[in-house]
Amino acid sequence: MRKLNTMSIRKLFVVTAAIAALGVAASAAFAQTAEQKAMIDAAKARGTVGEQADGYLGFRVASSSAPLTQAVLDTNAARRAAYAERAQAAGATTEVAAARAFETIVLPRVTSGQWYRNAQDQWVQR
Repeated sequence: MRKLNTMSIRKLFVVTAAIAALGVAASAAFAQTAEQKAMIDAAKARGTVGEQADGYLGFRVASSSAPLTQAVLDTNAARRAAYAERAQAAGATTEVAAARAFETIVLPRVTSGQWYRNAQDQWVQR
């Protein structure tokens, strides 16, 4: 059997991480109702809600909408559970899994005009 070279190991790691991250995004998405997803998407478009480098949704602007606040809390709880599951499988911390998901899945999906909070804790508009 042929030895794996360093490049093959790196490719295997990247593919494994991407597959795990897709699982995180899928499970978080299924935790939302269609109404919650629509509220969050509208809030992102208005700039009220944004993605954060820690892998969770955050309020860029304070909201007085209890349903929106609950939608964000529910989504973040589902993400937290998914990150913990993926972290355990990968032998990492939940924080590391969340940050990886943000970098590989969430940030590339932030569309023009939407806001995200970077690792320096600054809100940035794409």
